[in-house]
Amino acid sequence: MRPLPAAAAALLLSVAAAYYVYVPLPSSLAEPWKLMVLDAVFRTFLHVGNLAQDLGISHYVHVVNYIVSQVEIKGPRSSETVRVTDTSLAGVQARVFEPKGMDRRLRRAVVYFHGGGWALGSGKMRSFDLLCRRMAEELHAVIVSVDYRLVPEVHFPEQYYDALNASQHFLKPEVLAQYSVDPERVAISGDSAGGNLAAAVAQQVWTVEIDAPLAFLLIVPRAILHPSFQMATDNSSSVKFKVQALIYPVLQALDFNTPSYQQNGDTPILYRSLMVLFWLEYLNGDTSFASSLLANNHTALDPGRLDAVETMAKVNWTRLLPPALRKHYKPVAPARGAPRIVDELPALLDARAAPLLAEQAVLRATPPAYIMTCEHDVLRDDGFMYGRRLEEAGVPVTHDHYEDGFHACMVFSVWPAKFSVGTRSLKNYIRWLDRNL
Repeated sequence: MRPLPAAAAALLLSVAAAYYVYVPLPSSLAEPWKLMVLDAVFRTFLHVGNLAQDLGISHYVHVVNYIVSQVEIKGPRSSETVRVTDTSLAGVQARVFEPKGMDRRLRRAVVYFHGGGWALGSGKMRSFDLLCRRMAEELHAVIVSVDYRLVPEVHFPEQYYDALNASQHFLKPEVLAQYSVDPERVAISGDSAGGNLAAAVAQQVWTVEIDAPLAFLLIVPRAILHPSFQMATDNSSSVKFKVQALIYPVLQALDFNTPSYQQNGDTPILYRSLMVLFWLEYLNGDTSFASSLLANNHTALDPGRLDAVETMAKVNWTRLLPPALRKHYKPVAPARGAPRIVDELPALLDARAAPLLAEQAVLRATPPAYIMTCEHDVLRDDGFMYGRRLEEAGVPVTHDHYEDGFHACMVFSVWPAKFSVGTRSLKNYIRWLDRNL
């Protein structure tokens, strides 16, 4: 058998590559071909990680993080305008960005949590490093990028407690004084899973003014008391966050069939099935539950339970979303399903894991909010519903929605993965912080 000519082999490889890269995308999505290439790279990392896990070599998360770290992880290198140092806040690793060349006036500060499904990424990655450097420069603010621990080394609630403990430590008057930070001008922020942590910590830090036993019942109705919980209900801290800025946050795991999940389930770079897997890994659940979660079988709660109707009302998108988003989609609410999943994973109902489930009294005590959402993102409706619930609780909300945006677009604002919507969204995010912090 004669070998294929080089030209024919090259053509076949090109066709195969194009087939692998191509994903049908909506015409309204920004720079679709660039997103296809970015998604293909990410999918390749996941495929390699899954293969390594199937072969018993390593957990897929370790493999993906290792690959990314080879090109993305950067050391704490200072510049002419920003001083960068790695430090520890209450035992939690963090990178601090301080603007240079300022007088002795007190500065603003932002505590930031990176995204990555509670499993991937680091504040030391190039994309987040550049994000925080730009924030420090343009806001003339101290930026604290928290490197909370990740799956599979730890699961919920440990990521949450890392975020909470680091935040509480930074808010100590003596620590703020060390960095010359104005205690009246500190923000909390994060993207995706980091937005989840930021929202949860904002709820906890602000509710210290509620009676401690009541706060425990409102926020962690089914949780086991953790040794670090005492920090959240310590009324000795007088410093609170001035604002919260949540970037395409993930806020609930009770409905994986909201209109945005149905509309964008196969849209890069956060697929519906991947988000379910992230949740199961975060909550240390059996991955065999994935198909039940995708079908919303876990929401077939026992109607005899006192909290069933009240809990589902907090994620009732038929009421919380505007008609323009509800469109033609119908709720997926099985009459019979697998309610035992909630019994095995009680954190599904824990507001520390799912901030959208917080009681109105807790939401009412949180700071003014900025919420960014993207049309082509499975998490779009989480952000819209949370904004609506915050507004109903009397909290001022600024909502930026990007019709051409996709999940994680804001961190793709620099070469080689630079998107126009990334540049616009980052600019508007920093502008809001500048005007409100």
